[in-house]
Amino acid sequence: MKNFVQAGDVVTLAAPYALTSGQGAKAGQLFGVASGDAANGADVALKTSGVFDLIKIGSQAWTIGQLVYWDDTNKRCTNVATGSLLIGVAVAAVAGGAGNTVGRVRLNASFRANEP
Repeated sequence: MKNFVQAGDVVTLAAPYALTSGQGAKAGQLFGVASGDAANGADVALKTSGVFDLIKIGSQAWTIGQLVYWDDTNKRCTNVATGSLLIGVAVAAVAGGAGNTVGRVRLNASFRANEP
């Protein structure tokens, strides 16, 4: 197919803000995980599919299969849909203690607006 560009599971674009490798990033309705460090506006490869351990709000408990959203204001995952972008589902349960700040997320690799 002469018009095929790429599979799309890794997309290179201008970093929406300074990123470190493994950090989540939202560019419009696209979410991915940075494959390397990047300054704001520099090219960065974002992985848009797969399972990642990502920063989450410590006070939230997660259950397996629960929808996970990206809170771009605080640059972390949340289970609260309001004002956040749906990015995937939890694939491991996480307690809701203040120190429980990492959650395992399967990215949905989709490009869609917020959903309840």
